[in-house]
Amino acid sequence: MSTLEEIRLQKILAQAGIASRRKAEKIILAGRVAVNGIIVTELGAKATLRDKISVDGVSLSAEKKLYIALHKPEGVLTTVSDPHGRPTVMDFVPDNARLFPVGRLDFDTSGLLLLTNDGDWANNLTHPKFEIEKTYIAQLRGEPSPDKLETFRTGIKIDGKLTAPCEIICKREKYTTEACIVIHEGRNRQVRKMCDAIGHPVISLKRVSVGKIKLGDLQIGKWRHLTEDEANRG
Repeated sequence: MSTLEEIRLQKILAQAGIASRRKAEKIILAGRVAVNGIIVTELGAKATLRDKISVDGVSLSAEKKLYIALHKPEGVLTTVSDPHGRPTVMDFVPDNARLFPVGRLDFDTSGLLLLTNDGDWANNLTHPKFEIEKTYIAQLRGEPSPDKLETFRTGIKIDGKLTAPCEIICKREKYTTEACIVIHEGRNRQVRKMCDAIGHPVISLKRVSVGKIKLGDLQIGKWRHLTEDEANRG
């Protein structure tokens, strides 16, 4: 599970639709904003999108809960902002909503990314104890042998630690192999590292489902609201 980025309070208030950033600064200076019950009056103060933030005693968490599926393109950062001006997933979703990504997708991985303003919901999807399955379609170099696939399924040591058992189903193509891989961990670049470990590196990687939520035919760079059923079952 990734650590949420700290963001300046005035930006969070602006994204929540409270006021423009300039007016949000005045609201902060006036002592009208609290973070986790503590009044904040410094403009440099930061918070994460899971902190309990209130204005005049009214919690921002009272806003309408949003659950969005995005087909993340390759070459896009899974972060709220980037100091170097590189494209982020926030460039592809409504800019008038206070959203944050649920977990991460690597810069060079495409596919299903969920965004929300509901911290509890996000935690249920990302906390290791819930073991939410994530399904990927990977294009691999060469064709893994049955022995290598069995090693993949029983666990591979990456970064000094054994992975949990996972599922892999392969379909041989002319020079490559298409693999459907299901994991329930969220370790850094896990699928790529596991494929490297068996000697069949990833050429391309796309996530197609998180729990019961599927990418379906959502086009690259497009987003949609989750259905009530998806949000409840995610």
